[in-house]
Amino acid sequence: MLVSYWLSEHAEQDPLAINIASSLRMQTYRIGLMAMDKEVSTEAWQAANQKINRSWISPVFIPFLRENPDIKQPYDLAKQHWQEKLQPFFVNVHGRTQESSYSEITLLLDEHKILLDQFVNAIQLDAEKKVRNFRLVQITALFATLLVSSIIIYSLKVKVEQPLNRLTNLAKRISHGDFKQTVHWSSQDELGVLANTFNVMCKSISQSHESLEQQVEEKTHALQQSNNSLQFLYETAKFIIEHNPQGIDYDEIIARLSHTINVENIELCLMTATGNSPYLQIIPNNTSNEDHCNTNNCTNCMSSRGIIETIGDQAIYHFQLIHLEKHYGLIVCRVPNTQRLSAWQEQLIQSTTDQLAIGLSLKTEEDQSRRLAVLQERNAIARELHDSLAQALSYLKIQVTRLNKAIDVDDKNVMENIAEELREGLSNAYRQLRELLTTFRLKIDGNGLQAALEYSVEQLRSQTDMNIDCTFALANVPLTPNEEIHLLQIIREASQNAIHHSSGKNLSIRLWQTNDKTIHLTIVDDGKGLPVSPEKINHYGLAIMKERARHLQGELILANRESGGLSVNFEFLPEFMMNRIRNGIIASDID
Repeated sequence: MLVSYWLSEHAEQDPLAINIASSLRMQTYRIGLMAMDKEVSTEAWQAANQKINRSWISPVFIPFLRENPDIKQPYDLAKQHWQEKLQPFFVNVHGRTQESSYSEITLLLDEHKILLDQFVNAIQLDAEKKVRNFRLVQITALFATLLVSSIIIYSLKVKVEQPLNRLTNLAKRISHGDFKQTVHWSSQDELGVLANTFNVMCKSISQSHESLEQQVEEKTHALQQSNNSLQFLYETAKFIIEHNPQGIDYDEIIARLSHTINVENIELCLMTATGNSPYLQIIPNNTSNEDHCNTNNCTNCMSSRGIIETIGDQAIYHFQLIHLEKHYGLIVCRVPNTQRLSAWQEQLIQSTTDQLAIGLSLKTEEDQSRRLAVLQERNAIARELHDSLAQALSYLKIQVTRLNKAIDVDDKNVMENIAEELREGLSNAYRQLRELLTTFRLKIDGNGLQAALEYSVEQLRSQTDMNIDCTFALANVPLTPNEEIHLLQIIREASQNAIHHSSGKNLSIRLWQTNDKTIHLTIVDDGKGLPVSPEKINHYGLAIMKERARHLQGELILANRESGGLSVNFEFLPEFMMNRIRNGIIASDID
């Protein structure tokens, strides 16, 4: 650009120089004509001569003469020819021109014209050279511009576009969660600093993500372990609850425990409270006798509660089965000395021992409850036998005594009456015994009072043509076994009396509770009701019902109905409500 400016600056005077140089020819011819013209005044000729001299020393020629010898030489020749030949000649011939002078002037003017043409041509060649140089500079500048532009574009592509593309791709990968990629750019410019910053950021984020992923993996593994442990404990507890203690498969529990904690050598020993050797011992299948405890004496194991023993290359853990300070056995776990149990493994084994201890404790309590239930059933049977059969047997014994006396006096009418009463008494005694046994079987095999009552009603319907209606509404009242037996026997006794003695067609049995949890029983028939002397009709049956009502601390009322038939009404407060009242708990708070 500067060269072009310099060339244009130097070429700016070329047209003026050519114009002045060309005007020298015209001025020379004009002076020549003025010199040969006698009429031209001296002042005009001198003015023209001064003008042409000024043209020869024009400042326009100075740069050409100073810088270009090819112009200076024809300039000097033309100027010398003017100053030494042509101008002096014009001065001599001015005003006195002759015919001979015309030819000489013409010859000199032709020579001078040739010299001026050479001078003008030199200036023209110099101008053309400048134009060529200017063109060359322009072309060179154009190619240089293209080259520089290409270099700049290439440099921008290599140093700007490519790094930016790499950074853009890296940003996209980062947006998709890929933090392991880096930008390889060794330049120290701004993009290089930015690339290094991206690399440091990606490395930091990648390390952070790896750390987070590791933490998540550890947490997931811990949660999986916790889930497996909880699942194992849940299934173990469910297994213990669903199976009776004798049916628990301890081998399966130990095998699942071994699989859950990934420890193979787990041993289970179950012992009685007073025993010194296990009645059940479960050892791993792939261990020898030397690897597990002595089956003859477990005192050492039982006394090493929570102690970790180290024998050879093994670490031995002892977990005792203890519940309510009662020992039921222990679990022995053996692992390599270099691989001790972790906290969660110890906790899971301890929880398993606690569950097994609770299960065995429940077995003991269940056995005790069964023994107590058997004793209670025996007492109930004895009491029922005494209440139901003792009076019947006493009555029969009295009748036998009367029969003996009638035999002694040979009173046939009395003997026949006594024999009839004996048959009736024996029949009632057998009936009561069958009903009593039926009641006990229902209580042992059945599903509570409602099932026993429905079964008894079906038996009663099979014995009579009476229409028997039964309503049971005691679903929300818990009763003791004795209360259920007494209540069921009162219903059966009253219903049997109605079937055998009322001569009615309908029998209604209704059992319900009130808001204060008082239990009400009504047995109503539409028969002939009680006679004046009810003791003659199964009098001991009525006595037994009243005795049962007394045991329940209730009130039994028998009354004839105005419309006909008998109404048996009984009400009592269950034992659980009596206990709540004694403990100061208001009965209505459970309504």
